[in-house]
Amino acid sequence: MSKLTLDAALKIAQEAAKAARVAGYQPMGIAVLDPAGDLVTYVREDGASMFRFDIAKAKAWGAVGMGVSSRVLATRAKDNPNFFVSLSATSQGQFLPQPGAVLIKDAQGNILGAAGASGGTGDEDEKICIAGIEAAGLVAG
Repeated sequence: MSKLTLDAALKIAQEAAKAARVAGYQPMGIAVLDPAGDLVTYVREDGASMFRFDIAKAKAWGAVGMGVSSRVLATRAKDNPNFFVSLSATSQGQFLPQPGAVLIKDAQGNILGAAGASGGTGDEDEKICIAGIEAAGLVAG
């Protein structure tokens, strides 16, 4: 796959939500973005708060923009907080370096986009994104 299709993005988001239900997590919001950071799809589970969209999208936006998972960004932010505060400010709040988003890659390692989630802990959010990406036959990175 050379491009993230709507069908693949929907599968990622739906399978991530399914993984959240199986694990018993709080209601989730899952955003799937293309390589330009544009929203392809968003799934909001019943009961998820209004904040889920902005947080899930901002985690995924940062991951795809920087080319690494949001977990890596969170680690980097600890060592260089001023830079990451500046990134958040210059992106009008679209950038959130917190665990919960991973890159979506094809089998050749090309970045197709990113999936981000909000509703659980960063670890839980990340786990469901990975589950969704793998269920769609793609590689989480």
